[in-house]
Amino acid sequence: MPAARSGRGPVGGASAEGPRAEGEEDVVEVRRSARRRRTVTAYRELGRTVVLIPAAFSPAEERRWVAQMVAKLQTREERRKRSLGGDDELMLRARALSAAHLDGLAEPASVRWVDNQHRRWGSCTPADRSIRLSSRLRSMPEYVVDYVLVHELVHLLEPGHDERFWTMVARYPRAERARGFLEGIELAATAGAAGEDLVD
Repeated sequence: MPAARSGRGPVGGASAEGPRAEGEEDVVEVRRSARRRRTVTAYRELGRTVVLIPAAFSPAEERRWVAQMVAKLQTREERRKRSLGGDDELMLRARALSAAHLDGLAEPASVRWVDNQHRRWGSCTPADRSIRLSSRLRSMPEYVVDYVLVHELVHLLEPGHDERFWTMVARYPRAERARGFLEGIELAATAGAAGEDLVD
């Protein structure tokens, strides 16, 4: 898909590599598409914001829409952060999910958000009963976050991904839908396409 002016590239004041300094802008990558006529979409991908716009947009339209979509994405993420809360709230959520779907058998010692998981949505260490969720999940629907929590909670009981593991995960009623959502996000990132249902 053709990109803006000099090809795909970051817009704004940050480098695509390395951590951002305080006050430094997010990296924004604008991708132009000849197939798009009017719609504009924004989503997060590997630490940057990607904005998809019609190829026919003028530079002024691009600037206006990029600013609008970045603001919309940030507002939505902040709203979800408030609803999902911090690590303490995440632990309470995990305990409630364990009680509701796993008979309370999965008892994590710690559940926390982490910023350094870019390849996995969640991880679990059964030896110390710790669960970590990627902060990328904060921008996703709550049922998806709950699914990842249930997945990791089941690992406290079943370390592998055998049939018993998946049977236990399936006790969460929206497991299949959440898996489909995450597979779509991963496919979009791999193909360089948009997560169309995140922000439009």
